[in-house]
Amino acid sequence: MARAVRFYQSGGPEVLQLEDVRVGEPGPDEVRVRHVAIGLNFADTYFRQGYYPVPLPNGMGVEASGVIEAVGSNVDGYTIGDRVTYTGSPLGAYSTERVMPVGSLFRLPVDITHETAAAMTMRGLSAAYWLLKTNPWMKAGDTILIHAAAGGVGLIASQWAKLLGLRVIGTVSTEAKADLARAHGCDEIIFYRREDVPERVRALTGGEGVTTVYDTVGKDTYEGSLKSLKRRGVLVGCGTASGPFPPIDALQLAIQGSVYFTRPALADFIADPAERAELSQALFDHVASGRIKINVNQRYDLEEAVQAHRDLEAGKTTGSSIFVVR
Repeated sequence: MARAVRFYQSGGPEVLQLEDVRVGEPGPDEVRVRHVAIGLNFADTYFRQGYYPVPLPNGMGVEASGVIEAVGSNVDGYTIGDRVTYTGSPLGAYSTERVMPVGSLFRLPVDITHETAAAMTMRGLSAAYWLLKTNPWMKAGDTILIHAAAGGVGLIASQWAKLLGLRVIGTVSTEAKADLARAHGCDEIIFYRREDVPERVRALTGGEGVTTVYDTVGKDTYEGSLKSLKRRGVLVGCGTASGPFPPIDALQLAIQGSVYFTRPALADFIADPAERAELSQALFDHVASGRIKINVNQRYDLEEAVQAHRDLEAGKTTGSSIFVVR
């Protein structure tokens, strides 16, 4: 029998429960996937807490990699034995196997492992659309600021930014995380717990500010992120680790230098098949070639889901975290 992590009420990590479940046969436009590795993302905590409301009870997780074991009707392009990865709804990736709509799948290149895929599909596609789609005015030579630069998405985004010819300033909390961020492309480091971020950004940019800020933290960093922008810069609200972004004051954007704020979602950048193919192909090519390296720094069993969420929310992780199906 398959196993899956489920939750029956919103709350802390303790609401997660590992259960035996029955996985049926795939229906039209569906396949059954046996998971090899599963992504652990900060967004998972938003579903668990109820910040992203979903019907309860429900599964947990939106990203995994595995092998197709059964194919439903009307499925074109996938067969039993194919290696696949995915990110997106419905919830339920924290499981040993599950039925998935084929529209959510990506075919996994043979030179990318399942563990790497589970650690990079959501994070890598996020980095791709941040850098390639959210600021159409950004160009080689510009300076950007990436919050949580030693995290899973931060490490990928920093490497990708260097491929685009950008200068990268990253924020981190510790010396160890600073070393990791530097090794993956950050040109300058700001220790956000002991330094004034916008003040340091101005010092590092000759008083001008950065072209783009990628802010995965939210409530605690929003004001500093705005103040770090150059005239007509773009603040990309990528996540809310410290809580939701505050209501936007349009006048504040004007006073700050006619800056822009956007709160994008990955789903809206991979909804179009052509754009989805463009971003995924770019990601897979960079990873397969070694131009972008994926750091899997934490591995858990599904039985450790509660501890994994505690570690994630406590800031104890670096790079990407995954569950390994044994």
